[in-house]
Amino acid sequence: MRSGVLVLLAASLLGVLVVATAHAQSPRTVKPVLHGRHWVAITGKPLAATAGALVFAKGGNAVDAACAMLAATCTMWDTLGWGGETQALVYDPRAKKVVGVNALGVAPTGATPAFFKAKGLAYPPEYGPLAAVTPGTPGGLITMLAEWGRLSLKDVLEPAIQMADGYPIEAQLANALEREKKRLAGWPYSKAVFLPHPGETREAPVAGEVFVQRDLAATLRKLVEAEQGALAAGKSRKEALQAAYDRFYRGDVADELARGTQEQGGLVTKDDLARWQVKLEEPVRTTYKGIDVYKLTVWTQGPAMLQALNILENADLKAMGYNSPRYVHTLYQAMSHAFADRDFYYGDPAFPPEEPVAGLLSKEYAKERFVGMRHDRNDPDVRPGDPYLFQGGTNPFKTLLDAWHTVPGTRTGPPPHDRTGDGMTYEEAFRAGTTSVVAADAEGWVVSMTPSGAWNPAVIAGRTGIGLSQRLQSFVLDEAENPYNVVAPGKRPRVTLTPTLSLKDGLPHLAFAVQGGDTQDQNLLQFFLNVVEFGMNVQQAAEAPNVNSHQMRSSFGAHESRPGHLTLAASTPEAVRRELEAMGYTLEYEPITSGPINAILFDRKHGTMWGGSSHHGEDYGIAW
Repeated sequence: MRSGVLVLLAASLLGVLVVATAHAQSPRTVKPVLHGRHWVAITGKPLAATAGALVFAKGGNAVDAACAMLAATCTMWDTLGWGGETQALVYDPRAKKVVGVNALGVAPTGATPAFFKAKGLAYPPEYGPLAAVTPGTPGGLITMLAEWGRLSLKDVLEPAIQMADGYPIEAQLANALEREKKRLAGWPYSKAVFLPHPGETREAPVAGEVFVQRDLAATLRKLVEAEQGALAAGKSRKEALQAAYDRFYRGDVADELARGTQEQGGLVTKDDLARWQVKLEEPVRTTYKGIDVYKLTVWTQGPAMLQALNILENADLKAMGYNSPRYVHTLYQAMSHAFADRDFYYGDPAFPPEEPVAGLLSKEYAKERFVGMRHDRNDPDVRPGDPYLFQGGTNPFKTLLDAWHTVPGTRTGPPPHDRTGDGMTYEEAFRAGTTSVVAADAEGWVVSMTPSGAWNPAVIAGRTGIGLSQRLQSFVLDEAENPYNVVAPGKRPRVTLTPTLSLKDGLPHLAFAVQGGDTQDQNLLQFFLNVVEFGMNVQQAAEAPNVNSHQMRSSFGAHESRPGHLTLAASTPEAVRRELEAMGYTLEYEPITSGPINAILFDRKHGTMWGGSSHHGEDYGIAW
């Protein structure tokens, strides 16, 4: 027995040495660090980053630039569109505080468990008009401009309108449209926009072809017309922006959006659009080694990262060594415990029952979760804890909690590349992408944003050019799975989207965000630890290999779970692989596992900003 332990210890130490040495000898990065004194703009596409730079050049601040990048990425369908949702954290240097922006759409009229169960569905659908929540991104963008921006909507939307008039489409989107042309052809307005070469062998555009979206351009111009008309009538800047907001959600754009959705079988009504509104919220936070880390609350998965940090604060991560077997195992177990809580307790705080947020983020609760972790091998059935005990309450769902398992029912999930019916593969669902936006300026404005929804293939709502979100699929229909996230009209689904800001000594320290579905807070957790524990600069941390757990329930598709499955970088040393396999993990490998993460670090000593953008995808940044 003792010799076996010594062998395992020796392998672990070898893994630490190999991984730490490899990192120490590889300080160079694929992309350079961005250094900015005046501003930094980073997002999911080079053209969209250019839109941010153009708005900075017009005299806009970081909020204006972030909104311009948001508008451009939506117009490029960078795994999102204009009918999707926007989540953001904004640091306001005047008030010296972080504010949360909740521009997530809600379930429409008629979206009930009974409705979907009558159609033989275990969850709301992944695609099509019945997958749609109400659009949130237009309202979120306009609200951020009204609250904190400097420029007009006309100025901020100008790059996006130019792109809607026609821009040279990139290969990623062009090829994705061709792959999805069968589904797109079933939705008449989508077919007209995305398949401009009907009857040809390739019906989608080719890379470099000018891609035109006339209806979207007209809709965006309507919003500008509403703003400019109000200004001409003597209205204030805020009142003019409200006029644009009202035209989208209560005017002729809303009329056509509701009509076009219902024509194709969707549920969204004009009343749903008129009732919906953006929420400005107090974010949640925790402190890790003197750094305050902020997230949006439990209508996102963001607090799971805070829970994981609270758990990991009880371990000496630096001593374990970057991506050593012990470090990877400890991360995995901490994430398993935090995400099990996410899967049972997170939901829309505007609807009862009230989520136990104080207990979930309690340091004492985290210590209990740490003590309950298996430190020798993986636990394939990590359960949610009982945070009510740490906020002086009684769990109203104790019976459901006792019956809960990592894998819901008998749905253990297919092999990773099999399709579930007509939906996404498991891998597509688990890593469902979006984009991210981070921006900062010398005045102190900072934005971290994770917009999403209305990704390709999207249903376009009538002649609006607006693609509809598919976020309804993140609800459950059975309270036994999560009593806080059961679909209901007017309710927001619990999403994976999770911007992050950290403050040190009361000032911005890091702004970071990433795309990637259920991997988002896993990637962001490791990025943060790479900087704070292992001293990497922002670009090294963005490119560094991450590990991804599949033990949590997917937020998409059939909501599968794959306990013990772990994705590692292909560069992982053999000694590390062997030890993790001995600890009960099933390993998969990818050439790049770093994100794509976008981030800005604030150099207080020199009064400058460091920008980082992972080499994982097409994300791109510009600084000045």
